[in-house]
Amino acid sequence: MLRQIAPEVFQIPLMPRNSINCYIIEGVLVDSGIRSSYTTIRKVNQKIAVHQHVLTHAHADHQGCSDQICAEFRIPLLCHPNEVFRAETGMVTSDYPIPDHWVAKLQQKYWAGQGHKVDQTIVENDRIGNFRVIETPGHSPGHISLFRERDGVLIIGDAATNMNLLTTATGLRLPPNMFTSDQRRNIKSLQKLAELNPSVICFGHGPVLRNTDRKFEQFVAKCSNAL
Repeated sequence: MLRQIAPEVFQIPLMPRNSINCYIIEGVLVDSGIRSSYTTIRKVNQKIAVHQHVLTHAHADHQGCSDQICAEFRIPLLCHPNEVFRAETGMVTSDYPIPDHWVAKLQQKYWAGQGHKVDQTIVENDRIGNFRVIETPGHSPGHISLFRERDGVLIIGDAATNMNLLTTATGLRLPPNMFTSDQRRNIKSLQKLAELNPSVICFGHGPVLRNTDRKFEQFVAKCSNAL
């Protein structure tokens, strides 16, 4: 089901209970779920034209069908320079703290897609339409977020989740340590995002958060106190 979040911002829930999401922002596809997400994204892309594909980071649950989508719709792939290796090779668990863990092997075998040539790299303050690129490393070395100043819409990738990945219960959490290359650095990136005072936060995992009561800033402050 396609959900409009804000003007020209759409959520595509790819798994039940928003457990994996991708987004279309101003005609740009952000992330692509897992390999089996292809059919769902393809159907949406036939209704809403996209002209670029951006990865917040090149993990298996974000680049799973990037190769198929870019090839079929003939659109360029963009990511941060520090994500190029994984995006182009498909070796998407190589930055995990324990890449030989059985969960990492499962993701690599069943979720990850083929590598695809990166057409353009993007860094801090580059623009994707009206969205500004924010470098938010930690969960992965080249993780980025996207922020639209005019209405406070933030695409946060996996810098934080809005669900427990095991129980699917809604709630703000740090990404799991087993999938995060540097959690301390990730929290520093969250501090950077909290300073933006986002109004709407779109997660790779979990429902969209309308940040009217500043829950996000409170969460980040709690994480920062634990450093």
